[in-house]
Amino acid sequence: MICRFMETQSIIAVVIFCLTYAGIIFTRLPGVNVDRPSAAFTGAVAMVLFGVLSSTEAVAAIDFNTIFLLLGMMIIVAGLQMDGLFDLISKITIKYARNRIMLLRIIVWVTGLASAFLVNDAVVLMFTPVIISICRRAELRPEPYLIAEILAANAGSAMTITGNPQNMLVGISSQIPYAEFLLRLLPVSLLSMLLIEGTMRLFYRKEFADKAKLPAENETDTQQKYCWRSGAIFLLVMAGFFGGHYLNLSIPMIALTGAALILLAGKAKPSQVVQKVDWVLLLFFASLFIVVEGVQKTALMQGFLKAELLTDDAAGLGWLHGISLVASQIVSNVPFAVLMLPLLQAAQSDMLWLGLASASTLAGNATIIGAMANLIVIESAEKYGVRLGFMRFFRVGIVVTLLSLILSFVLLYAEYLFF
Repeated sequence: MICRFMETQSIIAVVIFCLTYAGIIFTRLPGVNVDRPSAAFTGAVAMVLFGVLSSTEAVAAIDFNTIFLLLGMMIIVAGLQMDGLFDLISKITIKYARNRIMLLRIIVWVTGLASAFLVNDAVVLMFTPVIISICRRAELRPEPYLIAEILAANAGSAMTITGNPQNMLVGISSQIPYAEFLLRLLPVSLLSMLLIEGTMRLFYRKEFADKAKLPAENETDTQQKYCWRSGAIFLLVMAGFFGGHYLNLSIPMIALTGAALILLAGKAKPSQVVQKVDWVLLLFFASLFIVVEGVQKTALMQGFLKAELLTDDAAGLGWLHGISLVASQIVSNVPFAVLMLPLLQAAQSDMLWLGLASASTLAGNATIIGAMANLIVIESAEKYGVRLGFMRFFRVGIVVTLLSLILSFVLLYAEYLFF
């Protein structure tokens, strides 16, 4: 009787899981009235409603360290945005763009490096309107520069724990120190950004053959003098990420402390900064944790583990890169990373943890639905009348993705063998 009940609960959990992830996938199709957060939240409620998890188990399933880290970074980024730091960076960037190739290079490297230390979603949200404005003033086609922005934001964000949501998940779960995480993935990100610049120049040869000088940007707004205080706080937070390990301070606590300082010392009103926080994204994450915990109670995950696919060797690392490429196009890289956490916790391998961070992030560059940053750029650009087609992005994205995943595999396995 008990066995039959457990079997029924397992079936219910798997059905809820499949429907939840179907909702996450189909939100990208026209005419379907569901979005990613509502699909995840409904799945989480269903896990409790149908008795798969108790309410206590559901709350315990939420990784609040990740939630707090994401919350802290959102507040910090919102404060920097409202105090004008992003505008300042953008205008300085454009000031040094002499021609189309230089503009492409600046977009790739500024977006990539900014995404490494700020959440990439926030970076593209700020940079997209600026890039479109520059292109219109210079009578340039926005498409190649926006594609480069997307690719660079994902590639650059791969190098740090705070670069994107899935890396935050990996960083908190793996307990790999911030500095070590950066040093191990820095070569992958930098080489991928070089690859992006070269690939863009190859696919858009006619665009970048024009060496005409671009018009200069207007002088910096005087209000941007207020950004330096919040910028100094941000630098302190970054220093804390690197040194907090030695002071026995957790990364989430450092982020929350920085957020509190931004609220107290920034020019913008705290209530306005807090309104900028993406509370829906936090709900999405919390709900995913509950859904994955529910399916964890079934034999589904154990089946993957028994297949011995996640081995601490080249085969395991290769499989992880391959499944990341496929799954990130189906459910996007953040839900995929949440699903993989229990498997990686069982495997207990730093190489595989870093492989998940790198592969799931880089795989997001294959299609416009592969990562949240991609969708943010697409939606933001459409507000300005600029459309990026699926195939136009795919023809460049898939080349960059395959080559960068090969780079990731080779470099991570070389580190594993020689360091």
